[in-house]
Amino acid sequence: MIKVLLTDDQSLIRQGLRALLELETDLEIVGEAENGEIAIHLVKQLQPDVVLMDIRMPIIDGVAATKTIQTHFPATKVLVLTTFDDDLYIKAALQNGAMGYLLKDTPSEELAVAIRAVDKGFSQLSPEIVKKLLTQFPTTAPDPVKSIPPSLVELTPREKQVLRLIANGASNREIAHTLYISEGTVKNHVTNILSRLNLRDRTQAAILANTFLSYLEQ
Repeated sequence: MIKVLLTDDQSLIRQGLRALLELETDLEIVGEAENGEIAIHLVKQLQPDVVLMDIRMPIIDGVAATKTIQTHFPATKVLVLTTFDDDLYIKAALQNGAMGYLLKDTPSEELAVAIRAVDKGFSQLSPEIVKKLLTQFPTTAPDPVKSIPPSLVELTPREKQVLRLIANGASNREIAHTLYISEGTVKNHVTNILSRLNLRDRTQAAILANTFLSYLEQ
């Protein structure tokens, strides 16, 4: 059972999240906090596995709370869930230890999947956030003499298609729609890609794919 702490200054948001996540048999909502100060106190008291953390809150905001939690309670993972996609918020949250950054329009089933992934130590980012991060990398093509990693060459044509779409920030659902395959098949391809390339998560996959995008588009 994954113990989850909800942190948001709006009670209606917390109630909605609780109602949705309590439908998942492997998730347990152990508490709620209306600001970062209360969240820190409850993390110490309840020792949740994952904290869903809003960004803008009174007294102590989500970024500061994340930093404190990761400094003093590193076993607890923080997953940001907010309406704000500002570059500064994203950068600050991730630099201070957040394992993921999702927007509040994330479907409930994808949120549950993200919580499970973060609990296992994998980063989770909304497709919109991935696109923002990727724009901060150089867009120039790699040096032609730069060798293509053998593991990248060994991917199947379908896996290369999936990886190219990941590089564009597409979600599993969007990839499935584009390639006319099921989401389950997409998940299998993503798992195989991460394993073949020895990558931790799809964010690393997106960064690698953008480095060798011209090769993938051939």
